[in-house]
Amino acid sequence: MMHRIVVCSTCEGTDGKGFAARLRVGLADRSMEFTVQDHDCMSNCGRPLSVAFSAPGKATYLFGDIDPMVDLEDTLAFAALYAACADGWIEDARPAGRLRHCLIGRVPG
Repeated sequence: MMHRIVVCSTCEGTDGKGFAARLRVGLADRSMEFTVQDHDCMSNCGRPLSVAFSAPGKATYLFGDIDPMVDLEDTLAFAALYAACADGWIEDARPAGRLRHCLIGRVPG
């Protein structure tokens, strides 16, 4: 299954491209198969940094207010939860730490 993480690369005051690069390294270190893309604008300018998770047949998640200097480990923890869930519908996101409080929306797959 092709899991994808999209990181806004133009959120003001954040380093989205750097965060995307650190995510790629962290995912590879944990042998998690995700494609990480940076995207010029995710139209969530009021809550930078924006990050989205998606995969075919799974719910899509959009997060905002991600702190690229603090939230890498929690983002990787959410990635593990997302990869392990067949439909992407995560019922208990407590292992994702602070990231669960940054959720903007979940769209059914």
